[in-house]
Amino acid sequence: MIKHIVLIKIKGASSEDEKMNDLKKLKEALDALPSQIPEIKSYQTGFNISDASSASDFALIGEFDSKETLETYKVHPEHQKVLDLISSIKGRTAVVDFEF
Repeated sequence: MIKHIVLIKIKGASSEDEKMNDLKKLKEALDALPSQIPEIKSYQTGFNISDASSASDFALIGEFDSKETLETYKVHPEHQKVLDLISSIKGRTAVVDFEF
């Protein structure tokens, strides 16, 4: 099994309201993916609740059967649409994939 973790820090929002609107759009788009991409075995998304200065704004944790199914997910057209959304609102992204 592969665990896929993504942390996103939003850039350029002019207010906390704008930032939350962007995060809500992102969460909605990501939460729709498991019904569209059968390779996803488990998927959780959430808003940061930490007040640490180094904290990201949003996290995604996905599980996949293998590196191959993770790669299928990454190139899926619906995932690519979400990447377009992420690129319009992200400032910093950190990704880690590991076997467990």
